[in-house]
Amino acid sequence: MPRSRPVAVACFVAVLFAAGLGTGSPARATQLADKQAAEPAGAGRQLVLHSLSLIGVRYRFGGTSPDTGLDCSGLVQHVFDQALGFALPRRAEEMSRTGTAVARDALQPGDLVFFNTLRRAFSHVGIYIGENRFVHAPSAGGRVRVESIGSRYWARRFNGARRVATPDPAAEPAAEPTAPAPTLLETRYTP
Repeated sequence: MPRSRPVAVACFVAVLFAAGLGTGSPARATQLADKQAAEPAGAGRQLVLHSLSLIGVRYRFGGTSPDTGLDCSGLVQHVFDQALGFALPRRAEEMSRTGTAVARDALQPGDLVFFNTLRRAFSHVGIYIGENRFVHAPSAGGRVRVESIGSRYWARRFNGARRVATPDPAAEPAAEPTAPAPTLLETRYTP
């Protein structure tokens, strides 16, 4: 999907949520998509819009393409590449060592969120989209979807978060940051 169509993506996502493909109320999902489309397009917003456009794509272990299916790290890797032209490592555990650590109460749209789902730290990754929710590719038989970090299952398995992209200027500042987040140029992979 071309990057020059954030409004079209937001409308598409709103239709998906209204059809029941996301979690939470369809009205809230539509409000979030409208809010994202109305605001200036920062790195976090681009990541959110692109990740939401992939809702419904089937899960495939080792998958890196929406055409054939995505696993959790394949989804994150694909979104960062397509939305920002930014190459991330392939595995969730490797991704957990990129960027800057972020406290759960300081999350911003586009941050990576990590979970312990296989009895080992950082075994699952998703993209935070705001309002305590994230997009991820769940598991075999599932499809890319939105879930709440605050749900009992995800809250107990939360391992941490990382900020890889530059925070959006309009976003709220992080509570007492320990180090400035790297700019996209500082963390960009170049072969």
